[in-house]
Parts: sequence; structure tokens; C-alpha cells
Amino acid sequence: MAAPSHGAVVVGVGRSEADLTVVRTAAAEAAAHDRPLHLLHAFNWATTPGPAPAGGTRTDAENVLEHAGQVVAECAPQVPVSGRIVEGSPVEALLRVADTAFLIALGDGGMSAHPDRVPADTPAVDVAARAGCPVLVGRTEPAPPGPLLVGFDGSPSSQAALGYAFDCAQHRGARLLAVRVIEPEAGDRDDGRLEEAVTRTALRYPRVAADCETVHGDPKSVLLDRSRAAQLAVVAAWGDGPIGSTLGAVSQSLLYHSPAPLIVVRGVAADAGDGS
Repeated sequence: MAAPSHGAVVVGVGRSEADLTVVRTAAAEAAAHDRPLHLLHAFNWATTPGPAPAGGTRTDAENVLEHAGQVVAECAPQVPVSGRIVEGSPVEALLRVADTAFLIALGDGGMSAHPDRVPADTPAVDVAARAGCPVLVGRTEPAPPGPLLVGFDGSPSSQAALGYAFDCAQHRGARLLAVRVIEPEAGDRDDGRLEEAVTRTALRYPRVAADCETVHGDPKSVLLDRSRAAQLAVVAAWGDGPIGSTLGAVSQSLLYHSPAPLIVVRGVAADAGDGS
């Protein structure tokens, strides 16, 4: 299934300053792709101790959306903005809109600030593993003005990620760095699959300057290292993860630890993108 050619960038909005950083990241993505931005704030009575305050939470939620809307007006005034407050799980609220969204964005819950910790129940992990559209996971710190990074292993899912990354790079006016990592047990032979795929995809995106890099080593370590200088990292959802996992091991590692904002590509055909 290809991602919707219409639809908004939907961003989950919370109460922290870190959430406002994600709103800015999502607004920039909406502006780059000429999409509207939809602010979604969910509150869950089940996780709130004590009785529901009469009107207090609703008022607070409205203030959260109003503040987020002001942030968008300041950083991307050309982007149309809408908002909605829902009751229930934030994860389920985002998953419900995934089938019609162009992109879902949310914060990482502080994952990248704790490189030695592997989270088990962070909403970003759950949404990235289950959403039917690409998922942007924002970080608390701004990314450097580096290239847009995409990992490639020759699989159909990485072909889709490559096409999506080209599309993002063209809309952002960014240089693209496509990296293929050959693991030691695979031998030393480079069959040129990366260069062939980049050359073929680049025909649809003539304004994108793309570099190819084939490296021998551990894919998780190499891509994590390259992400430190990237303005955005793009990975396919599926990979070499355990049976039953909906995120590959490499995408999981970058989701947990990459300092750069990350887009996990889901629900996108290999030839998606209009090259405009």
C-alpha cells in the first residue's frame, strides 16, 4: 500500500517543551511537502490517579493545543493547522489516523538521551511498529545541517525507504547520503546494488545530489555513527529483526539511539514519490 498522496502530517502533542520541539520538526516537514498539519492531543483517564477534575483537563488540553498552534505560526506560518482533543490512549489515537495521514510525528520519550537504555513501552516504539504510514520520531535537540541519511540493504523495503528518502531530500533541498553496510560474514564483494539503485531512483529526482557509501562492518554501529551528522535519518521498518517483530534490528537501534530525527518508512511502495 502506498502512503496517501493527500492527507496531513499528524503530530502527537503533549505538555512538555520536548513535545514543542517535535511540533517544530513536524511543521517543517509539513511545509517542505506542502501538507497541512494536524495537532492531536490525547489524555487517558485510566493512567490519571484520582477522579477526573471537572473541566480542568479539558481546559489544560485546549491550552496545550493553543500553545502548539502558536509555535507552528511562528516557525511555519504558511502551513494550515488544525487540532483535536481525544480521550484515550495517545498511541491508539495516532494509530487510528494512520491510514489517512501522510506522516505521523511524535517525540521519542527521551530515548536518544539514554544510549545505554532500551525502552520497552515508549509510545514512539509502539507507533513506529504498528502504524500504516511513515512515522517521524523527533528528538529533543535540534539536528545539525548535515545530509539526509538512508540505509539500504537491497531488500524491497529498503528500496521503498530509498525512494522516500529521495523525495524528502528533494523537498528539503538536502544532500542525500545512501549507505549500504556489508557484514563481515557476507564477504568482501561489493556487487554494486547500492549504486545501481541510487542511479535508477535519481532519474526521478534530478535536483537531489546523492552520495553512495558501501562500508564493511556492523549495520547498526555504522548507521548510528553516520546519523550523528545527519539532519534526518530514514530507515525501512522491516529488516533482520526476530520473527514476529514488526521493526528490524537496525531500525530499532536507530529508533532508540540515533540523535537525528528518524523516519521509519511504512506503507510506502518502492516507486512512491512524484519527483516533483
